[in-house]
Amino acid sequence: MEVSGRKGPARPRRLAARPLPPLPLLLPLAALLLAPRAPALAAPEGAPPWRSEQAIGALAASRKNGVFVASGSCLHQLDHTLQRQLSRLHQGQPGNCSEPVALAPPARPRPASSFSKLLLPYREGAGAGQDQGLLLTGWTFHRGGCEVRPLASLNLSRLLRSPEVVSCHPQGSTAGVVYQAPEDRRWYLAVAATYVLPESEALSKCSPAASDLDTAITLQDTEKLFTEEDGQLKLQAGAGTLHFVDAFLWNGSVYFPYYPYNYTSGAAPRAPAMARIAQSTRVDFQGQVALDCSRGHPDGRRLLLSSSLLEPLGLWAGVFSAAVGPEPGAQRSPATTALCLFRMSEIQARARTCSSDFQTSDNQNCGKDTEPNAVQPIESSTLIHSDLTSVYATVVLNRTVLFLGTGDGQLLKVILGENLTSNCPEVIYEIKEETPVFHKLVPDPENNTYIYLASGKEIRRIPMANCNNHQSCTACLTAMDPHCGWCHSLQRCTFQDDCKQVGNVQTWLDISSGAVKCPKIQIARSSYYQTSVSVLGSFSTKYSWCSVKNAGTNKELCKPKNQPHGTCSCNIKTTKTMDKDLLAISVSFISDSWNLTEKLNFTNCSSLRECSVCVGATCAWCENEKKCIHPFTACDPTDYRKNQNVCQASRRSPLSRGGGFQTKRNAKINQDSQVFSIHSITPQKVSTLGKSDMIVTGANFTQASNISMILQGTSTCDQDVIHVHQVLNDTHMKFSLPSSRKEMKDVCIQFDGGDCFPAGTLSFVALPWCSVIFPATTWVSGGQNITIEGQNFDVIDSLIISHEVKGDFSVFQRCTKTQCNFLAPNLKSSKGRPNVNVKMKVQDVLLDCNTLQYLDDPQFTGYRVDFLGVKELEVKIQKENDNFNISKQDIEMTLFYGENDQRNCNFENITRGQDLTTILCKIIVPDENGENNNLASPKKVRVKLGNLELYVDQESVPSTWYFLIVLPVLLVTVIFVAVVVTRYKSKELSRKQSQQLELLESELRKEIRDGFAELQMDKLDVVDSFGTVPFLDYKHFALRTFFPESGGFTHIFTEDMHSRDPGDKNESLAALDALICNRSFLVTVIHTLEKQKSFSVKDRCLFASFLTIALQTKLVYLTSILEVLTRDLMEQSSNMQPKLMLRRTESVVEKLLTNWMSVCLSGFLRETVGEPFYLLVTTLNQKINKGPVDVITSKALYTLNEDWLLWQVPEFNTVALNAVFEKIPENESADVCRSIAVNVLDCDTIGQAKEKIFQAFLSKNGSLYGLQINEIGLELQLGTRQKELLDIDSSSVILEDGITKLNTIGHYEISNGSTINVFKKLSNFTSDVEYSEHHCHLILPDSEAFQDVQGKRHRGKHKFKVKEMYLTKLLSTKVAIHSVLEKLFRSIWSLPNSKAPFAIKYFFDFLDAQAENKKITDPDVVHIWKTNSLPLRFWVNILKNPQFVFDIKKTPHIDSCLSVIAQAFMDAFSLAEQQLGKEAPTNKLLYAKDIPNYKEEVKAYYKAIRDLPPLSSLEMEEFLTQESKKHENEFNEEVALTEIYKYIVKYFDEILNKLEKERGLEDAQKQLLHVKVLFDEKKKCKWV
Repeated sequence: MEVSGRKGPARPRRLAARPLPPLPLLLPLAALLLAPRAPALAAPEGAPPWRSEQAIGALAASRKNGVFVASGSCLHQLDHTLQRQLSRLHQGQPGNCSEPVALAPPARPRPASSFSKLLLPYREGAGAGQDQGLLLTGWTFHRGGCEVRPLASLNLSRLLRSPEVVSCHPQGSTAGVVYQAPEDRRWYLAVAATYVLPESEALSKCSPAASDLDTAITLQDTEKLFTEEDGQLKLQAGAGTLHFVDAFLWNGSVYFPYYPYNYTSGAAPRAPAMARIAQSTRVDFQGQVALDCSRGHPDGRRLLLSSSLLEPLGLWAGVFSAAVGPEPGAQRSPATTALCLFRMSEIQARARTCSSDFQTSDNQNCGKDTEPNAVQPIESSTLIHSDLTSVYATVVLNRTVLFLGTGDGQLLKVILGENLTSNCPEVIYEIKEETPVFHKLVPDPENNTYIYLASGKEIRRIPMANCNNHQSCTACLTAMDPHCGWCHSLQRCTFQDDCKQVGNVQTWLDISSGAVKCPKIQIARSSYYQTSVSVLGSFSTKYSWCSVKNAGTNKELCKPKNQPHGTCSCNIKTTKTMDKDLLAISVSFISDSWNLTEKLNFTNCSSLRECSVCVGATCAWCENEKKCIHPFTACDPTDYRKNQNVCQASRRSPLSRGGGFQTKRNAKINQDSQVFSIHSITPQKVSTLGKSDMIVTGANFTQASNISMILQGTSTCDQDVIHVHQVLNDTHMKFSLPSSRKEMKDVCIQFDGGDCFPAGTLSFVALPWCSVIFPATTWVSGGQNITIEGQNFDVIDSLIISHEVKGDFSVFQRCTKTQCNFLAPNLKSSKGRPNVNVKMKVQDVLLDCNTLQYLDDPQFTGYRVDFLGVKELEVKIQKENDNFNISKQDIEMTLFYGENDQRNCNFENITRGQDLTTILCKIIVPDENGENNNLASPKKVRVKLGNLELYVDQESVPSTWYFLIVLPVLLVTVIFVAVVVTRYKSKELSRKQSQQLELLESELRKEIRDGFAELQMDKLDVVDSFGTVPFLDYKHFALRTFFPESGGFTHIFTEDMHSRDPGDKNESLAALDALICNRSFLVTVIHTLEKQKSFSVKDRCLFASFLTIALQTKLVYLTSILEVLTRDLMEQSSNMQPKLMLRRTESVVEKLLTNWMSVCLSGFLRETVGEPFYLLVTTLNQKINKGPVDVITSKALYTLNEDWLLWQVPEFNTVALNAVFEKIPENESADVCRSIAVNVLDCDTIGQAKEKIFQAFLSKNGSLYGLQINEIGLELQLGTRQKELLDIDSSSVILEDGITKLNTIGHYEISNGSTINVFKKLSNFTSDVEYSEHHCHLILPDSEAFQDVQGKRHRGKHKFKVKEMYLTKLLSTKVAIHSVLEKLFRSIWSLPNSKAPFAIKYFFDFLDAQAENKKITDPDVVHIWKTNSLPLRFWVNILKNPQFVFDIKKTPHIDSCLSVIAQAFMDAFSLAEQQLGKEAPTNKLLYAKDIPNYKEEVKAYYKAIRDLPPLSSLEMEEFLTQESKKHENEFNEEVALTEIYKYIVKYFDEILNKLEKERGLEDAQKQLLHVKVLFDEKKKCKWV
């Protein structure tokens, strides 16, 4: 028989348990559990919560079709990870699923109290075709209508809708189940509903049919759902209203748990009950039975909140509650709710057909005995709690597991013992907002380790256990959580599905095995002179390997051969001095599926005095001498083993477990047992951190000597017994409460072991948190009322204000549960506008809340008084607009008038205008003794805003007649003046425009003529001999190429490796080095890493560079890896666009190719290309410095890049200087020229002039006495005195907007032939000035760009500058460097001695061969491959970054020019024809005529390489071997291997899985596991 709907939840698949071998019969001396491999984690949230715009009303899950959620008038379909797939608005309802409906359900809804009444998936797996999987939904809309649609598509409605199936009231209940009847195999819907409620017309919008007025249960054929009913069960007259909670199937019957409920008064007159009908084609009432879950509550629990059937055990679980008030927490006690378990067999057996709630045929024969029998729950499993809301029950590994939701947002987990005894619940998740958990908990049908937790408008997918909290094997298994087990391969506590199985070996140990099966390290004496170390436990291995080392010296004591089966054992000889020489050992056990490593410390053995403590500390107990000894110290083996038996037996004896506190009735107490009394405890609510100063008041406290407080929360948890901290006096005493989890507890006080006196209840609540602060801005004088909102503010000890200067200080606060108010403190003495942090102090913990911003005090401008009548006066006070939110409570206003009279002004409102804010207040004064006359002439108004008090003067308002006379005259005057000024301005503007046009025309003529002349006549004197080219050494060249954006890696690879002993390589690194030399393994690792989403492009580049360094001395092997990866990349690219291959650096092989080219072409770069490249950079820099350069923006007149063109250039002239260098006695040399002629520009700053002088000296004499440029200064020789030249001094020009213009040669009026002294600074070697946005040089700010410069000669020079006038400077710069550039290009694509570099010839032939193999006939594809692999991947990188090759500094301007050159270089290799127009960028147009010639040379270059005879493999290997020898000991390869291992261990599981799937990599898999063990052991040693 197939069932669906509200049937008991499907039984999850059991976690497979496997038989374990028996524990070896050995007696361990020291048993250490597995060390924790992972830290304890907080409860993981899994996927982020899914949120609806309306409160959730129903929830269901389908194995194939995901999760269904009904919220408001919307139906949502989600996948199992709560990702939205579809949302659908109920047909006929207005709005959309992002808007709330008009009537919302209450904050703590009862079961089935919502707009959605039914959400029942059924017919899943019933057969193929369109009938497979249906979803039945019931809503309050359409008078309680239902609809059926396919599970796979909510957009399709398979059947028509039908009204009056479920309750049409949002507060009314509905419970239903769909089942297949055994008679005709058709599907039926059984519904129990509250069709009639005593609601008012305002709330009730539905009128049920007359036939439904007394209906309780209906039955309908789902295929005839909308035509007729198959049966009804009517309510008994006088039964009242019934609230149905659930519907489920069990043993051929349908059960409906419910409780009588008065919706008007909120009372439940009778106990909950359960009705039963037959699972048939008609309604056959089989009886009802009452449910008694009142134990522990005086009024009983007559409300039923949640239901769950545990079908495998024939049990039913329900959450029962006593009646509480409408407010959350009102009348609630620690015993308000309870979880009770009932046996379904007893419910079925005791159900009576005589019913007080339903009309049955048997009622006529029952007489007055219609009350149902009450069934008692299983007492051992009853759990009493203050606020349970929901339950879900399941069976895992023959253990009954209950999940409970609470009203404060907790998810609890209860595991019942073999006798169904409930344990203390574990909190596995908490919702921060503390919203009540939905009455229905639903498991994930696809993954049985997750459960769906609904609360308010959110649903979360929560793991069913926090296995990671158990950090050892013993802790994991003794927790007795059937979801958790110890995973040997991962060395942590996990779910079974999370534990990777290695080969055919099962590596997961479940709780059925017991903690005794956990692996343990054993030390046992086998003879007088020998001790054995072995591993005990239950595990299966193909092979094992173990090692014992001296932890102090790392010397290996024992390393036996691999054991094919079973455990490995080490035998160590015992010596007399071993207790001094061997203070600690490190034991490692490695198998094919897991490993165990532990350090045993024996330093404190002699100080221990008890056998059990001695053995527990990994020492040995010698019975004859009654002392604790070192386990390797000589002791009689017989005595040793015999006493270990005794000691182990004592350790295995069960310890007495603390349970509920039992009062000592026979204790000696005061004769009058009523002498003590308890009045109150303060506070009654504390945070989960506890409370250090709880006060208890009562009487006669000083007469007791032993006082304890006993706390009892959840009934199945141990009581907390807390001894009094201090008896203050006879009526007051103080307790210090420890931390506890969230719940309500009963409190009683016990005196001298006697009776426990009740003291009320105590609530432990979550830590407070803030949501908003209002207002968030206040004035510096303080005193404004500030409000913060959030949760649990009633447990705050104090509010703390944290200020940078004043530090932390507390403020007085008034707090409720959700709101705190305090007055902003006065911070007027603080400088600026300070911001303070508001924090909450709970115990000794400070919790961040919000930030409060302080602004300057408000400014009042005046006030005005107006009469509104005889007895009412209106006062309007004006203030400047600001960002303060002033309320009525913040402000107090007083009007002063007459002699010393005053009146308070009542605040009315605040109105904000465009410029001013008006505060309106009113005064009502009876006309007595002419007081109104005095009020008409007030003196002043006093305004108090918090701590701010000030007086406001009255506004001066002219009289009306004076205003009427002056206004016309003023208007005429203003009009006349406006006309005159307008005419004058118009003439002046016309004159200036004519003058500016003339100046612009003259300027254009001059600039065009000068540009033409410069192109024809200018000649740059290129220095042919520039001395030695400052090449970088190979190490720095390679590192800058490998890590262009990660300079932090440079220093860790530049360790001096020549002094390193090659044989002193770390064992773990040596093993890793050997492993990556396995080609199949390395290729598999690279492909696996690239498939990981988190393995970013940056990670790929770094990995390739680390690999290049690690294989720097194995270039032959590295080349073979490059070939394999390139072929694999071609396989990927060939399916799409082969021309895009190697175009970007998005894979490991592409970065590896760049590095390989850099290594192999470093010699060619240095010998052939280096000199012309350095000449290009030098020539380009010389040309740029020939003209003006703005020192702030680095823009220059001479450039190749239009974006860096200095077109706002002033007129400039060359100034010839005579630079005289000061003698330094200790460095004086006769060959040094102390006087040098230097040409500078009059627009150069002092810093630029100093740099040109410095460079001129270096060109002639070399180093300037070892000084740097920032260590020298300049002085102008003026006769017999000197004037120091600085970029900024007291004579610097400061523009109107505060920007300082840098001093230039022209600023100091230095003429041709002037003498400049160069001297050594005595101190302050920093740069002359740190430039910022407050400085300018040649480019003036906008506010100054349109101002005439003083002097007739320079007038208008900053007005008429057009960028296009100076584009000829780009061409001038190109002409100056053209010959040098062509020499560089031809050195790159030339073939010295008709031979191509080995690397280029080899790789080009490789690409040709691959194209031929793939039958690629398009020659453009191979051309693009070669271009992407050599020019794009190597040469462009070098051309744009000369600092990679030379010891020079690349300026931003040089970088922009080299980018233009690099673009022209790449255009020469492009096959596409450039179609450039007049509007094309100048950077493209600059070399447009040269590109065609370059392209022909490139084609000839490629052809010449192809025509060369192919290289033999022997020649290439010989070249690579020589290159490898050149670079031996260049890098710290161990660092590279360490970085590679970090990536491997990050994705260890993925790599291991891939190796398992690949054939032939079994040895590599074992080597990888061995490498991980070595690294883990090394990591542990670092902490020792």
